[in-house]
Amino acid sequence: MSAVAVQAAIVAALTEALGADVSGVFDGVPADAVFPFVSIEEGGSADWSFKGARGREQRFVAVLRDDGASAARLHGLMARAEFAIEGVGGDLGVCRVASVAFLRARVVRPARGAWAGVIEFRVRWVEG
Repeated sequence: MSAVAVQAAIVAALTEALGADVSGVFDGVPADAVFPFVSIEEGGSADWSFKGARGREQRFVAVLRDDGASAARLHGLMARAEFAIEGVGGDLGVCRVASVAFLRARVVRPARGAWAGVIEFRVRWVEG
C-alpha cells in the first residue's frame, strides 16, 4: 500500500501545481481526456530496505500531453510539474519518503499526434 500512497501524493502535488491549466492528472492514460493532461505511470521498483526498515526505490514517469501548435505551453507545464514532484516528501502515513530525484526529461511528438513531455524521477521510501 505504500506505493499507492506515494503515487497518490504525486497526483495530489501535480493537481495542486497545475490546477486548471490541465484537464486532469490521471493514473494511466484515460480514454476521454481533454488536452492538456497528465498521466502517471510506474516505471518499476527495486528493494531499498536496510537493517530495521523495509523500503523501495520506485521510478515514476509523468507524461504531459498537449495538442498545441508548438511545445511552448508544454515546456512551461513540465517545469511546474518537475518542481511539484520534487516537493513530494515526508510522512505519508503508511510510509516516509526519504528522497525524490529527477532523472531525465524529454519532449517528443510523433508525425501525427500530440506533444508528449516525459519526466522520469525516482522516489525512495521506507515503511512506517
